Amino acid sequence: MAERLESLKAGIVGGLSVCFAFALSSLLNTFVLAKYFQTLACLQNDLDWHLCVSGAVATFTGLLFGVTYRYIIRSDKNPQLKAGGVLAFGLVRGLTQIELGWNSNSTIWPFLVLAGESVLWFALAAIALNVAIQFRWVKPFSSI
Repeated sequence: MAERLESLKAGIVGGLSVCFAFALSSLLNTFVLAKYFQTLACLQNDLDWHLCVSGAVATFTGLLFGVTYRYIIRSDKNPQLKAGGVLAFGLVRGLTQIELGWNSNSTIWPFLVLAGESVLWFALAAIALNVAIQFRWVKPFSSI
């Protein structure tokens, strides 16, 4: 039971940090990138159902990342494995963004920005999880 609670706490930390990163990048896309760079104008978000669904999906993937990242740390202390987990989650999310917008008439630059943002989201979540583990908010090992 304690193991499940620690996994849930890691998932919550991961979900909140990815949700925060999503909100921050959406604001950055809308107010900076789309405004000053004409090729990135399609990144501008309006407050509609698409933004809410994207935020919910980002939060859920952050929850899954938190649980997975905790198990990666628990099973192995290899730093390349940690970085690989971050890169895998970020690239899968980023490639999904590229695939969803591939039929657009836009250039490749907006999709590359979205893919890079996704990797940064999960890097931020990994940092948040490392801090949570360091301060013992989330335990990396089972006490059993």
